Amino acid sequence: MGTGWIKAIGMMSGTSLDGVDAALIETNGIDVRRTGQSVFIAYTADLRERMRGCFGNRFATNSEQVIADDLTDAHVDAVSMLLDKAGIAASEIGVIGFHGQTVFHEPASGITRQIGTPYMLAEKTGIPVVADFRLADVAAGGEGAPLAPVYHAALMKSAGVEMPVAVLNIGGVSNVTWIGPDDALLAFDCGPGNARLDDWMLRHTGTPVDMNGATASSGQADPMVEVKFLEDPYFDRVPPKSLDREDMAATIDGLVAEAKLSMADGAATLANCTVAAIVAGVNHLPAAPKGWFVCGGGRHNQYIMAQLNERLGVPVRSVDELDWDGDAVEAECFGYLAVRHLRGLPLSFPGTTGVAEPCCGGKLYQTKKAA
Repeated sequence: MGTGWIKAIGMMSGTSLDGVDAALIETNGIDVRRTGQSVFIAYTADLRERMRGCFGNRFATNSEQVIADDLTDAHVDAVSMLLDKAGIAASEIGVIGFHGQTVFHEPASGITRQIGTPYMLAEKTGIPVVADFRLADVAAGGEGAPLAPVYHAALMKSAGVEMPVAVLNIGGVSNVTWIGPDDALLAFDCGPGNARLDDWMLRHTGTPVDMNGATASSGQADPMVEVKFLEDPYFDRVPPKSLDREDMAATIDGLVAEAKLSMADGAATLANCTVAAIVAGVNHLPAAPKGWFVCGGGRHNQYIMAQLNERLGVPVRSVDELDWDGDAVEAECFGYLAVRHLRGLPLSFPGTTGVAEPCCGGKLYQTKKAA
């Protein structure tokens, strides 16, 4: 491939299971131009529950392919909606970066599983698709996650921010990218993000989100749950390191159940556990960040943001203040990674996933017309 700029669509379906984000960027695989064009399509309650049923499946089940196809159809709809919104034709798009839905992640066993049907996405959109982003890294001994750091660093290059700086993504799991002077990178999953709080809200209210942190703000956190939660050996593990959405779930759910908390107190306690995991991660950073910028759904939770500001002792702001779109950063990232795949550039690094040397990744699925 040449070295020119490519229009790419990136897509992300995160562990929060709310829906699919699609975003349009232009990139040469190194620098990036954000277009500001993105869309979100919410999953139906039925699809969400069927996908949730795949979580923890170490191996593919017979019913999984139907779910993968339905998930892919939602992505096809998102591509169509994004093209309409941006007013451009599919023929102008060089590639789609398709992450799929992670259902099982256990890199220590050499397994990371994302469901989705890339060739079907390529066929139905008429656009080449890069998918299977995590497999090569895990096969080479890496954690397979997080993959966003190289994109965070590309964006931060032009942000005029004093280094070192941390980019924090709070999705179902929270992860941090530490960017130091001279493009030094360290990244890892901090701990549970929104997943436990979302599940708690779903169980108690039927809605899988604590909107703006209102419920947590009205409750009293139980400090003993947080103390016991922080005893998990994961927090002492030296990064890079990564988590599955369901890691620590049984521990946290058990602690909260034992404490017999009200809905509001449970929400506050779970939010505090999210914050505590992030604060604990500071111990593993080469130098304390001068500022933190937060993307992902968690940045809308005012309770979590206030707690982070208080406990980290330096400014914690939404990435939207950098004129990024905090809801689209992860999706944009996979468009960027898809173009890096086409250019033969690495997606992961020793400091981001623990892989021995910079690792290329992804697999290209061509449309029949293009083959």
